[in-house]
Amino acid sequence: MTVRWYKSFKYCFNKSKKLNLETNTAKMRKVRVYGMQKKGKSIFCKKEFHEKYSYSGKLGANYTNENTMFTVWAPTAEKVELVLYGTNPYRNERALSVPEQVILMKKGPNGVWETDLNGDWDGTFYNYKVTTDTVQEAVDPYAKAVGVNGMVGMVVNLNSTNPNGWELDKRPKLDAPTDAIIYEMHVRDFSIAKNSGVEREKSGKFTGVWQSNTKIPGTNITTCLEHLKELGVTMVHLLPVFDYDSVDESKPDTPQFNWGYDPQNYNAPEGSYSSNPYDGKTRIKEMKQMIMELHKAGIQVIMDVVFNHTAKTEDSNFNKIVPDYYYRQDKNGNFSDASACGNETASERYMVRRFIIDSVAYWAEEYHIDGFRFDLMAVHDIETMKAIRHRLDTIDPKILIYGEGWNGGSSPLPKYRQALKVNTVQYGGLQIAAFSDDIRDGVKGSVFKLEKPGFINGGKNWEENIKFGIVASIAHEEIDYAKVYKKMKPWANGPYQTITYASAHDNLTLWDKIQITNPNEEENVWIAMNKLCAAIIFTSQGIVFMQAGEELARTKVKEDGTLDENSYASPDSVNQIDWERKIKYKELYEYYKGLIQMRKTHKMFHMNTAQQIRSNIHFIETGYSNVVAYSLNGQAVQDLWREAIIIFNSNRKSISIPLPEGSWNVVVDKEKAGIDSLRKANQLIEIPAISACVLVKDD
Repeated sequence: MTVRWYKSFKYCFNKSKKLNLETNTAKMRKVRVYGMQKKGKSIFCKKEFHEKYSYSGKLGANYTNENTMFTVWAPTAEKVELVLYGTNPYRNERALSVPEQVILMKKGPNGVWETDLNGDWDGTFYNYKVTTDTVQEAVDPYAKAVGVNGMVGMVVNLNSTNPNGWELDKRPKLDAPTDAIIYEMHVRDFSIAKNSGVEREKSGKFTGVWQSNTKIPGTNITTCLEHLKELGVTMVHLLPVFDYDSVDESKPDTPQFNWGYDPQNYNAPEGSYSSNPYDGKTRIKEMKQMIMELHKAGIQVIMDVVFNHTAKTEDSNFNKIVPDYYYRQDKNGNFSDASACGNETASERYMVRRFIIDSVAYWAEEYHIDGFRFDLMAVHDIETMKAIRHRLDTIDPKILIYGEGWNGGSSPLPKYRQALKVNTVQYGGLQIAAFSDDIRDGVKGSVFKLEKPGFINGGKNWEENIKFGIVASIAHEEIDYAKVYKKMKPWANGPYQTITYASAHDNLTLWDKIQITNPNEEENVWIAMNKLCAAIIFTSQGIVFMQAGEELARTKVKEDGTLDENSYASPDSVNQIDWERKIKYKELYEYYKGLIQMRKTHKMFHMNTAQQIRSNIHFIETGYSNVVAYSLNGQAVQDLWREAIIIFNSNRKSISIPLPEGSWNVVVDKEKAGIDSLRKANQLIEIPAISACVLVKDD
């Protein structure tokens, strides 16, 4: 969520909605606890409340074919009722229908309310009616299935949602986090274009992601899943696929779009991506099928999770059940807003932390999710992120965790407790990574100053930033940190804690950033800049990440011809992957494909420890500005290539670099990239303007 924060409200809320400014101010409620009346803000921070009301038992609708136990945590409630709506999914649209039954729940220890219903309740829709100082109906935060638009929960027999062969599904093998090559994509963007070759009824859906043998109509050019397999990425990062608020699922034929960073129901898939949003099981089964088919293709799946805020504040399900508990407040009792979306969740509170951990573990176990990307991770506290890591380790220690090491505003949570990028060192050796905006802005320029260029597109004095990115943000004695932008100090303990990237869904695409910083250049120059950027990213250490379509010179152009830097709710015409660009920019695509092949094949480009990097990467002084060169010792990490030299020249003219003694093979140059020798070189190598060169010592 790297956005211009003065525009942040438009990011998190659909333009068709009016943001209720009252949601940014907490109404000071009084809650009945210990038989005393105290302000909600103060009581939740007290040790006594934590000790008395923290609950570790099962929550939600826990189903068997013989009974279902409903359990909800509502310690400040005077009364909680279970509201049952029957099994007809078409009765449960935005306006809830009249309930079939209302059952008074029994208050138990630690502030929980329970009801045990005998019989098979699979497919039954339900909500909770909670009485505090008001009476409000809410969806169960732990609901695993929901009706259309997520306005009502559904009891579900999860075994009935498993596609054929699900029990045999296994995570594709990755030996180390740094082996990952992540491809960030939006489910709808991926296949909604007519030239995707995906069947129309599947386009923009979970089913469109995994349809096989798709090609641009009338050609042999692969698209979608076949494209991913051909490109060689190891993981797909899916923008939010949990149930979000901004798209009306009851109108599937109406063009609607949102990135999905407006959470509504965290434990159920988004209905607009399913073939039937009314059927709570369909969305589950189709999402599982998508994951299984990606796994069969050797591709892991990362889920983008947004626990830092909710789409609504006072009217959120959390707040209806336990007013004010789930959100931080400032000293005046107002909802704080480090998310810049109207609220911020209080991850340091036991039941909030527990919910986040439970949700992540649920997706990992039930859906076989392989990794999690945390939106505005710094809104969360460090201890929560550590606890998530430890919980996932019990499931599979190779599950990946990374997130944005920044927030959208000030928070009452002290900075030393925030999961900021600069606090990554507090994780020790735990695999929790942060996005490196240092290399992102270093290669292409600031995401906030649109016309400001970086190393590849005409900027000056970015060399130390590039070097900092090459070593994945760790301490390295050959980097002058005083010359790194903002004098950034090493913040990662190892390369497994750094996401190395140039572009993501936020801000301008890489291609558009290149255009806007060099508006008068020919397209061949833009292509050269794009290639140079890709070469830097894919030869740098850390966990490599790319935006979908980056390899196709993806652009986002509005109807008026201007470039869209914040397309969170823009139409398909702006956001869709235009697969025809794979034909037009074939050379660029092949370059990315070659770089990915090289990175996957050769360990020297994705070392696992900081010590390996410090010992085996050495920078070369060339005497040129706007040039970065370094050597890699592959022999020390059992690479088939025992030594390599990498050179990046962003100057508008060619340069000549003397080579160490011996014969060298050029495997990457301005035109091509891969693992095969393009030509021999010795003594001296000429590096053309705006280009990269990778040389491997001849055995």
